[in-house]
Amino acid sequence: MKHFHNLLLPLVIFLTLPLQILAQEFSIHKIEPPNWWTGMKLNEIQLMVYGDNLNNIKVIFEEGGPAVKKIYRLKNNSYLFIDIELPQNLPPKDYLITFTRNGKKLEVKYPIRQRELSKNKHQGFDKKDVLYLITPDRFVNGDKQNDNVTGFRDSLNRAHIIGRHGGDLQGIINKLDYLKDLGVTAIWCTPLVENNTSISYHGYSATNHYSIDPRFGSNKLYKTLVDEAHSRGLKVIFDHVSNHVSIDHPWVKNPPMDDWFNGSVDNHLTIMHDKMSYADLYSDSSTVLSLSKGWFASYLPDLNQSNAYVGNYIIQNTIWWIEFSGIDGIREDTYPYADQKFLSEWAATIFNEYPSLNIVGEVWTGEPAFLAYYQSGSFFPREFDSNLPSVTDFGVRDVLADYASGKANLYNIYETFAQDFIYPYPEKLVVFVDNHDIVRLMYLAKGNLNKAKNVLTMLLTTRGIPQLLYGTEIGMIGDEDHGLIRSDFPGGFPGDERNAFAPEGRTERENEIFSFVRELLHLRMNNRPLSEGSMIHFPPKENFYIYFRIFNSEKMMIVINDNETDMELNLSNYKSILKDAAKLVDARSGEEYPADIHSSLIVKGNESLLLIVD
Repeated sequence: MKHFHNLLLPLVIFLTLPLQILAQEFSIHKIEPPNWWTGMKLNEIQLMVYGDNLNNIKVIFEEGGPAVKKIYRLKNNSYLFIDIELPQNLPPKDYLITFTRNGKKLEVKYPIRQRELSKNKHQGFDKKDVLYLITPDRFVNGDKQNDNVTGFRDSLNRAHIIGRHGGDLQGIINKLDYLKDLGVTAIWCTPLVENNTSISYHGYSATNHYSIDPRFGSNKLYKTLVDEAHSRGLKVIFDHVSNHVSIDHPWVKNPPMDDWFNGSVDNHLTIMHDKMSYADLYSDSSTVLSLSKGWFASYLPDLNQSNAYVGNYIIQNTIWWIEFSGIDGIREDTYPYADQKFLSEWAATIFNEYPSLNIVGEVWTGEPAFLAYYQSGSFFPREFDSNLPSVTDFGVRDVLADYASGKANLYNIYETFAQDFIYPYPEKLVVFVDNHDIVRLMYLAKGNLNKAKNVLTMLLTTRGIPQLLYGTEIGMIGDEDHGLIRSDFPGGFPGDERNAFAPEGRTERENEIFSFVRELLHLRMNNRPLSEGSMIHFPPKENFYIYFRIFNSEKMMIVINDNETDMELNLSNYKSILKDAAKLVDARSGEEYPADIHSSLIVKGNESLLLIVD
C-alpha cells in the first residue's frame, strides 16, 4: 500500500499542476512604448508587456481602438509581445486594453496621442550648423533638488572626477541664451536616459530606455529643453545607443529571450575594435563576429539587434523619442559595433517617418577609406546601403590634433582633405578636433593659443558640419583622463569661485579665446561661403595653407600661417581665383587690401586671415 501511494503522488502533482498554474494571478507592470500617436506612417507597432505569469493571456482593445494583429507568448512568462495596428484617422484618446485568462481580467489604458506638428520640429542638421557637445552632468546645475534621488546609485560627489557632479537639463535651459549669443546652432547632449548604475554620469549605460534620468530632470523637462531651444533658433540632437545597455538593466537578470543579448554575463565575446573588418576583403569571419557580437565592455551587455523583437524595440524607441520631444537629429553611439543590416533598416524607418531629420554615426577610425565605407551612397562594395547620411570625421580630427600637438604640418592637413574623393558626401561629415572621449584642443596644443586659434579657424571654415566641445570657447584644458576631459564648466555649479559664462568671470586669456571663437562663429553664420560654399585649396607652400570657399558669386579666402614670424604671401599663386577681384577685405577688421595678383600680403606669424574676395 505504501508503494502504491508513492506511485500515485507524482500523478496527483502532475494533474493538479495545470490547475495551480491556471489559478495563478497575473499582473501587468508596464507597457512599452508607453504611448503612440495617430497619423504616423509607422502605424503597426509591437507592444512589449512586462508582468508576471503572462502565459495563455488573451488581449483585446476596446471597440474602435487599435487592432490586435498577433500575440507572441514567450518561454519567459514575464514578458508578452503584441503586434497592433492603428487604423487611419484613429481618434486620439486613452484606449482600454483587456488582458484575460480563465475569466480573470486586467484592464489597462493605452494612450494614443495627437501629433504636435510644427515646422520647428525634426529639422535635421547640415553644413550650415555648428554642433555644441555637452556632457550635461558637467555643464550647469540648474536644479539642486535632483542632485540625489532615492533608489539611484551614484549620489552627488563633485570631489570625484568620475562621480556625478549635478549638471542637469534645467542648467542647459538656463544657458540657451548664452549658446545662442556664442553662435552655435545645435546642441548635442550625451545620453540623458536613465542610468541607474555605477559611474553613470556620462549616460552611456542605459537602465530604462523610455525615461530621462531623474538626476537630469524628467521627460517633460527634456521636451521643454527642445521647445525652448527651438524658440531661439537652436536645434537639438539626441545621443542614442543601439549597441548595448548597462549590466544593471533589468533585462540582464531577466532577459525576455535566450538570445536577447549576444552571449551572457558569464559567456560572451569581447569586442576587438577592428572597425575596418566589414570592408576588409581578407577579414576572417571570427573578426567580423567579434565586431558585431562582442561586448564593448564586460559591464555593457551587447544587444542582439538581429533578434526581430530587439530590433523592433530599438526602432520604436528611437521614433518615440523623436516624436515625443521634437528633436532634430540623432547621434548614434558605437556605430560599427551594432548589427549593420539592422542599423540600415533602423535609419531607413526613421527617414521614412522624418525625411528632414539627420543622423551622424560615431565611427572611431582615422582612415578616410574606412570612414567612407559607412556613409550612405558609399562607392565601396556593400551588400546593402547604410542609409547613414553623416559620419564623425576622425580622419580630419586626427590630423588637426596632430597639427595642434606638433606631430603634423599643414601639408598633412591638405593631404587629408585631398582624399575627400572617396566620400560620396564630404560636406555631410561632422568635423571636430575634440569631444567627450578624447583630449581637449588646448591640452593638445600645450597651451599654445596661436596654434589652437589656427585649428579653430580651419575647423570652422572648412567643409562639413563643425562640432565644438563645451568649454572649448574658453580654452578648457582638461587632461587625458575621461573624468578630467569632462571637467565642470566654471560657474555652472553652486560654490564655484568664478563664473566663466560671463566676461568678468573669465581670465584675460579665456576672454581672448572666447572672443575669437564667438567672432568666428558669427562670421561663419553671416557669410554663406564659409558654411555652404564649395572648397578649393592649394598645396601648402612656405608654411602657408590657402583655401577658398565659394558660394555662387561670393568668395572667401582663408589664409593659415604656420610660421613663427610675419611672412609675405605672394598672391600670384592664386590668380586662377583672384584674377577678377578688385580687393580683399579682412572679414574681422574690415581692412582692405588690393587683390592685384602681382602684389603680396604680410601675414602675422602663427595667425590666420579670413578675406572677403570683392
